[in-house]
This record gives sequence, structure tokens and C-alpha cells, in this order.
Amino acid sequence: MKPLDSAPLDTESGRPVEPGAPGAAGPGRESTRRPAGENEVGPREFAEEDPRERVNRRWNEILQETRVAQTGIQILFGFLLSVAFTQRFEKLGDFDHRVYVITVLLGAAAIGALIAPVALHRFLSGSRMKDEVVAVAGRFMVCGMVLLALTIGCTLLLLLHTVLTDLLAEILVGTVMAWFAAAWFVLPLVLKARSGRRGD
Repeated sequence: MKPLDSAPLDTESGRPVEPGAPGAAGPGRESTRRPAGENEVGPREFAEEDPRERVNRRWNEILQETRVAQTGIQILFGFLLSVAFTQRFEKLGDFDHRVYVITVLLGAAAIGALIAPVALHRFLSGSRMKDEVVAVAGRFMVCGMVLLALTIGCTLLLLLHTVLTDLLAEILVGTVMAWFAAAWFVLPLVLKARSGRRGD
């Protein structure tokens, strides 16, 4: 009689596995069973995406980013529209009136840029142009973020002019705009450059 300990054991149950059974290891052959608890998706799941999956993922990411940016600009734009109907608005000087007009125009342009990806997708849906839509939508997002930052800067300038001296207000606004530029644009570019060097 063949001793039981000569048969390979199942790594999960500890029972003998018949030769030729699924997952059994034979001479020169490794078991195909995965250790218990091992995740089926490897760390290179993005590298294994096919082109269609990749473009769908990028489009979903753009939609999420658009929702976040749209919420901020819509609240800010609503505030700007209400300012013109306040009594204090009439007491502002000519310079502040011009700043207000520029701010409203920048806010409207930012809304247009941030909603443009949705319009592109709606009108080009089913035309097999999703790669082009994703590429253009990404550029609109960057444009919208620049316009949003400028809108915030002009709004701060308009508000701070009413409570601070002109010079101090302009210094503070310049500092805030430098922070936006560093956090929104410079930092991502630096991280991208570092990642590219590691890839080389």
C-alpha cells in the first residue's frame, strides 16, 4: 500500500490531493492555487488596463474633479452677483467697480470652462471620439482652474480694499495668488518631473 504521506497536500485544507487534480503539484510543476487571502488584483492593475478601460477611468476622474470645482465657482459667482445690489456697492470707487466687472467676467468664463467637458460628452456621445473628448476636457479643466484662481484673487482684492489700505490689500492678494499657483500648478509639475526621473 502506498503511504499517504507521499501524496501532495492541499495548502488550504491539509488533505492529500490526487495527482492530476486541479491545483495539484506534480514533478516539475508548481501548484496553481493562490495562498489564502491573496488579492487577485496585482499592484500593476493600471498597467493591465486595455485602452477602453483607461479612457473610461480618466473620464470618470475628470467628472469627479469637475464636480468639486463647479461647487466652489457657483457659490462664489452667486455671491458676486448679489454684491451689485447692496447699498455699499454704490460707494465703491471707479477702480473697485472695474475690478468687480472683471471679476464677474472671470467667474462666468470659469463656469463655462468647467461645464464644457459635460457639454462635449453630451454632444459627442456615441461618436467614438472619447479619447479626443477626454484630452480636450482635461485642457478645459486646467483652463477653468486658472480662471477660478483669478476670480478668487479679484474677489479678495475687491473685499480687502474696503477694510484695508490699498497697498496691504494688494500684498495679501499677491501672497494668496502665489500660494494658489504653488499648490495647484507648481507642485503637480514638480511631482510629475520627479516621477519621470524615477521611471528612467
